[in-house]
Amino acid sequence: MAKSVTLWVGTRKGAFVFRSKDRRKWEVEGPHFRGSEVNAIAQDPRDPKRVLAAVNSAWFGPHIHASKNGGKTWKLSEKGLELKSVKGQSLKRVWQIRHGHADEPKVVYAGGDPGALFRSEDDGATWAEVRSLNRHETRSKWNPGAGGMCLHSIEALGDGRLLVAISAAGTFRSADGGKSWEPHNVGVRADFIPEKRPVVGQCVHKLRTHPRNPELLFQQNHCGVYRGTFDGKRWKDVSKGLPSRFGFAAAVPAAEPETFFTVPIESPEYRCTPGGALRVGRTRDGGKTWDLLANGLPQQNAHLLILREAMDADAHSPSGVYFGTANGQLYATANGGDRWKAIAEHLPPIFSVTVGVAD
Repeated sequence: MAKSVTLWVGTRKGAFVFRSKDRRKWEVEGPHFRGSEVNAIAQDPRDPKRVLAAVNSAWFGPHIHASKNGGKTWKLSEKGLELKSVKGQSLKRVWQIRHGHADEPKVVYAGGDPGALFRSEDDGATWAEVRSLNRHETRSKWNPGAGGMCLHSIEALGDGRLLVAISAAGTFRSADGGKSWEPHNVGVRADFIPEKRPVVGQCVHKLRTHPRNPELLFQQNHCGVYRGTFDGKRWKDVSKGLPSRFGFAAAVPAAEPETFFTVPIESPEYRCTPGGALRVGRTRDGGKTWDLLANGLPQQNAHLLILREAMDADAHSPSGVYFGTANGQLYATANGGDRWKAIAEHLPPIFSVTVGVAD
């Protein structure tokens, strides 16, 4: 059976598309949005011809572009994408776009800086603020991280269950379709502020749910790796066995029940791979044990950074996992991480890697 994959790769200078029918040979298209920063690309699993892209410019500001033909042509799709509910603030950057669950036809979510969530009910043509989150009662305790106050993770689990993560505010969950939100941060450390385990203020770097078991959650945090559930009372620290608690990237393959990937980064002060060796952390038992995967990856003088959106996994078995570096290398594995190879080495700095719907 063919194992086709489409990768949408957002970079500092535009977006590229990598396509493969066997995860060995790749064809590349692009760049789209030549010269612009692309922080996220989302292909609608309910209608693969529909694709949305978060395109940001220091001169022209944040924009969302839409394609109805699989990325061949693009048009602005951002009516209503304005932050009006937070006094003295404007939308600085769109960090994430996620399509709603299958039980939310035509719904799309977008997250941005400063800690803002938007919702569309018409496939991204028009947008409205999710004011219940944007004006949350804890907002005065939210603070920007190094990349700003970015709402970067959005997960729609179905039956009205939603999760978002904000740096630095933490994880929030809703069980009523976004009408109300509660912090979901118990057990997660915040070593960079006086109160080490606050209600809000944690710096989540990336939040993921399992594609086939949405109750299972993982997060790579500023202060460790954690496992949790949507309805759980607290998160469990599963960092033991990794060379660093710090990191950004995260991926959860659909074909394995308790597998999570991350790329350890040395520290907040030195945001590069520890010891100049590029290694991927993999747990297959929900964080009880970790393997550090290096086969095919550079192990000397590889002082690299992998950003929060720059890692994803496909749904095939064995799993395919993909990540990009801030130096422009794009790596892939087709056997669950046992061996890696570079499928591109000279791209602009990579901001995001997203597995799309294969043709």
